[in-house]
Parts: sequence; structure tokens; C-alpha cells
Amino acid sequence: MSGFSDLGFFALLIKEGSLAAAAQQMGITPPAVSRRLANLEQRLGVRLLNRTTRRISLTPEGETYLLEGTKILADLASLEHMVTGARRAPRGLLKIAATLGFGRRQLAPALSAFAKAYPEVEVQLHLTEKVVNLVEQGFDAAIRFGDLPDSRLTARRLLSNRRVLCASPQYLEQAGEPKLPSDLMGHRCIVIRESDETYGTWHLHQGDQQETVKVRGLMSSNDGESALVWALDGHGILLRSLWDLTPYLSSGQLRQILPLWELPSADICLIYPTNSNMSAKTRALVDFLCDWFTGEHLVAKL
Repeated sequence: MSGFSDLGFFALLIKEGSLAAAAQQMGITPPAVSRRLANLEQRLGVRLLNRTTRRISLTPEGETYLLEGTKILADLASLEHMVTGARRAPRGLLKIAATLGFGRRQLAPALSAFAKAYPEVEVQLHLTEKVVNLVEQGFDAAIRFGDLPDSRLTARRLLSNRRVLCASPQYLEQAGEPKLPSDLMGHRCIVIRESDETYGTWHLHQGDQQETVKVRGLMSSNDGESALVWALDGHGILLRSLWDLTPYLSSGQLRQILPLWELPSADICLIYPTNSNMSAKTRALVDFLCDWFTGEHLVAKL
């Protein structure tokens, strides 16, 4: 038996006032109660009760054990109420990670509305182009683009999305437009150094045909916003998510190239640790963001 279990047993025994009454309350026999009490006293090395056939009374050691033990049991009950209460009512610190561009433009407004809806939740947003480890770094959730490699995580898709290749009309007029993936090796390409993807390696496919191209260029960055500015200024070909490019493709400031070739999946997902005992704050965030991104709140429609 654990110490907490023994404390609970002893408190119940004193409350009922006799071995027989405690046995009836616990649904066991009086001899079983007597044996458990004897085992407890043997484990502690002290006598807790003076007992006769009709009544029981506390020894000084038993009085101390009951008094201090009752405080411990009350603290334990308070702790369990706080923890299980966190599952029922959204409250406490919620740590979320996201990429810089999507985090600033799309997630920050959503979290602003979430904070107003759940005022007892403290929202902490961490923006980075690096892939975070939720389990090791203590994040409750994160935004992830593309496939989910970690089986310890659960993903909920927020938005359908894909990656495309694009360049400014000025660049294409000067350098020509690629017709095949292999043509990219002869072009200036703007490379984004992010995640754990191989630097400057682009994977394309058309049906069963697969092409892997190692591209080069004079400009690279770990910030997609900067790379987008360079593409608009005519510095080369950019690989970027459609959610980020849609306004510029629509306005003609950028043109999609190799449109018949597909790039790796870029669906935008909310990921969180797989856990049957998900806290209420995380569950509330998942439900809120799924509703938000299926509504009318997007800055750029996909």
C-alpha cells in the first residue's frame, strides 16, 4: 500500500470510530481491517491506536499521524482538483510555436481572438523558422507545414496549401522561363534556409516522374518575407507556399512557373502531443483554430 492510501485508510478508520464500522464502510471484513492496521503500524514502527473490543483511541503517535496526514490529504485533493480542473476549464499557460510569416499575419490575429474568448489562458507565441520539438521544448502546440514525421504528435489540418515556383515578370523577360525542372539549374534561385530540409534542393514530380534539382543563387535567407521581397525585385526564382504568394500572383507581380509540376505537400496543420488526457486549454485552442481558419478571417484566401 502507498503512504497516501494508508493515510486515507487511517483517516477513515478514525472517522468511523471502530474496526467494524470501518470494515462495513470499506466493504471488507473486520479481520481484514485489523490486519491492515497491524501492517501499517509495523511499517511505521509505532503503535497508532489503543484498541479494545468496544472502542479505539489514538496514541500520541497516532494523533500526529492523523493530524499531519489530514493536511497532506487535503493538499493532495487540492492538487488533483487543480489538475483535473485544468482539463475541464481552459486556463493556465499555453505555449504555441509558428513560422515567422504565418505566425505574424495569420496566427497572431487568431490568437488575439482566442485570448478574448478564454481570458484565463495565458498565451505565449514563439515565432521561429526552425522546427521545434514540442515534447522536449515544452510547447503545447505548433504550426507545421507539410507532412508530419513524428508519430508522438497529432495533426489537425487548418488550411489546404501547396508550394509553387514563381518569379517576377522582369526576371523572366531577362532570363527566360524554365520549361523543365532541369532548367532551374541554369537560373538564379532564391533559397530559403529553414527547417531541416536539404539546403537548395528542390523536389518536383509530375505523375510518376520524379525530379530532384540542386539550385543555386546569389541570395538566400532564413526569412521567407525577405526572400519574397527579393523575388518581387527580380532577383530570381522562389519556391514558396501558395498562401503567401496568392496576392502577388493575382496582381501579376509574380508569375507561377512549371505549373504542371508539383512540389512536396505544404498543408498547414496544428500539431500537438498525442495524449488521451489533453488539457482543456489545448483542446480549446484546437477547436478554436479549426473554426477560425474555416471562417472568414483569412488575410489571403487560398
